[in-house]
Amino acid sequence: MPSVRFLTAAMSSTEQSPSPPLPNRSAEVRRDAIFDRWVLISPARARRPSDFKSHSPASSSSASGNPNPKPSCAFCAGREGECAPEIFRIPPSSSADWKIRVIENLYPALRRDAEPPDPSDGLAAAGTGRCAVTGFGFHDVVIETPDHSVHLPDLSPEEVGEVLLAYKQRIFQLARLGSIKYVQVFKNYGASAGASMAHSHSQIMGLPLVPPLVSSRLDSMKKFYDMTGKCSLCEVQSEDILVCDTVHYFAIVPFAASYPFEVWIVPRDHTAHFHEIDHEKAVDLGGLLKLVLQKLSKQLNDPPYNLMIQTAPFDLSTSCTPYTHWFLQILPHLNVIGGFEIATGCFINPVFPEDAAKILREVDCSK
Repeated sequence: MPSVRFLTAAMSSTEQSPSPPLPNRSAEVRRDAIFDRWVLISPARARRPSDFKSHSPASSSSASGNPNPKPSCAFCAGREGECAPEIFRIPPSSSADWKIRVIENLYPALRRDAEPPDPSDGLAAAGTGRCAVTGFGFHDVVIETPDHSVHLPDLSPEEVGEVLLAYKQRIFQLARLGSIKYVQVFKNYGASAGASMAHSHSQIMGLPLVPPLVSSRLDSMKKFYDMTGKCSLCEVQSEDILVCDTVHYFAIVPFAASYPFEVWIVPRDHTAHFHEIDHEKAVDLGGLLKLVLQKLSKQLNDPPYNLMIQTAPFDLSTSCTPYTHWFLQILPHLNVIGGFEIATGCFINPVFPEDAAKILREVDCSK
């Protein structure tokens, strides 16, 4: 097994200036201590990291399916009657002037009108090898803007912060239902990333169970804490993988990134649940998220991406809080997941995270 290289706070000499080329490196196998998986960093499989671009920009007319310079859809202002029922809007008014709407998903993966499953149902069926429970849950859509031509990074930091606070409000509503154990917030941008509509939106799913990957993440973070007495995400910041930061958050390309130019935004304060965010921190996060998305778009030709909030289950034991830390994960779609990744759970990343971080650090979004 190749040796495992751990994080270092030292900045390499090549990172002092944007002009020298990035150094050639041999392939490495790195362990992701958050998700407990191995990643193959294999630069031989790619061109220069600085040349990475999306060949299918998410905002192209082919991606949106509508070349009309002034497109419109059911998510646009004035067409509210074509959508599924509204849950709430911001500002909370019955007028047509709204900034954000949270609605039911017209094609939900789970049914809110189904009977919540009894926890013992799955246990009783597990011994038969065919375990199934009622498909109960909530599947909502957050329409982030009434304007079809506006995307999340086009909004101001305050407006992005309002979107984040809309997530918080809906999570709190679902938390009050004892039948919901975990809430996943995610955004699919671009058709190849799973977006079925071009209008800027994100989704929220309330689940009656804790997904296996979430449990695995918490178990992995517990292992690190048991070995070191420290939270793995509190210890993750390092100059060589830092993209940018603010008073309350820092953005990094994780040391064992599974995807090229993957970015995590991590709260500086140790916090288990995203929905504990307040207005000040939401605006701060909104500004950093806007900047990171602008950097990715400018450097990588507006790539499709998935954005996910990795938070903790509602019923988190107090014994778990010392090692549980929420973060926001952004996965640009620049390569194709193949049979090796599916078969092994080990991803192949053709760009060294330090190189990706350096490139993103140097992207100037002020122009």
